Amino acid sequence: MKYNFLGIGDVTTDAFIELQDVEILENKNHSKELCFRFGEKIAYESVEEVPAVGNSANASVAASRLGLDSALLAGVGDDFNGQVCTSHLLKEGVSVDYIKVHEDLKTNYHYVLRFGAERTILVKQYPYRYKLPKFDEDPDWFYFSSVGEHALDFHFEVADFARAHRTKLAFQPGTFQIKLGYEKLKELYEVTDIFFCNKEEAQYILETNESDMKELLRQMHKRGPKIAIITDGRNGSFAYDGKRFYSVPMYPDVAPPVDRTGAGDAFSSTTVIFLAKGMPIEEAMLRGPINSMSVVQYIGAQKGLLDEKALNAYLESAPDDYKVSIEKDI
Repeated sequence: MKYNFLGIGDVTTDAFIELQDVEILENKNHSKELCFRFGEKIAYESVEEVPAVGNSANASVAASRLGLDSALLAGVGDDFNGQVCTSHLLKEGVSVDYIKVHEDLKTNYHYVLRFGAERTILVKQYPYRYKLPKFDEDPDWFYFSSVGEHALDFHFEVADFARAHRTKLAFQPGTFQIKLGYEKLKELYEVTDIFFCNKEEAQYILETNESDMKELLRQMHKRGPKIAIITDGRNGSFAYDGKRFYSVPMYPDVAPPVDRTGAGDAFSSTTVIFLAKGMPIEEAMLRGPINSMSVVQYIGAQKGLLDEKALNAYLESAPDDYKVSIEKDI
């Protein structure tokens, strides 16, 4: 079978633990810290398990709900959590043909410490052995995201495939891939069709303190991606294709956010999905923030993902100032 959309990257179960007796403090670097008393029992309000999540898994579910033939390439352990993850993906209409069961490993399981709408995640990535299969027909799109440090060589396999085939590549780097910077993943950046990260991540990857968004976009585009997209929190999202700059504001929240987990995945994947449907970048970017807005209304990264009818309803009722700004590069 040919797939329109193949997510590639680690899958996990998130256990959301809602905390009670903690404090949020600001340190001397103006970043926030989650604080509680060491050595004591800390009360929590509730815990909720959300299976089969992760950047690429979330993207694959979004693609399925929006009408694409979607699959996920990932690894799981030969255990109960692995069975739960694959069952959930099948229920969501995502093919598990490319999920490898590793008998010698466990399935990833992360703990999400929630306090208000923000969260801190305790992660452990097992060293799954990634390899691209021989496809009967090449997928239209790869959506490549978070894998652990054990899979460095796999990045070059993905780059080689993208270079030799017509499959387009979307790259949304995870934590390890961001820490690698640009040089170690140069081959991958050079064959990327569309790239996503936030402003702070862009500065880290580019090894710069540059804060001007247009210059950050130019520098990222110069590294290889045909379209570079950088998000900047409540300031919205920004893109550059070598000729034009695009900017889109946040879609207004319909209610106070419940949990921000997966908001970035929803924006990035929805943008790619509508590119895969044949829309130009400016139209695709308008739809990404809507799925982000919906996702943060629920616990977990997938419950709020919309189908196309619901997404279009939000687009039709958007405020007048919710539109794309386009500016030619000088």
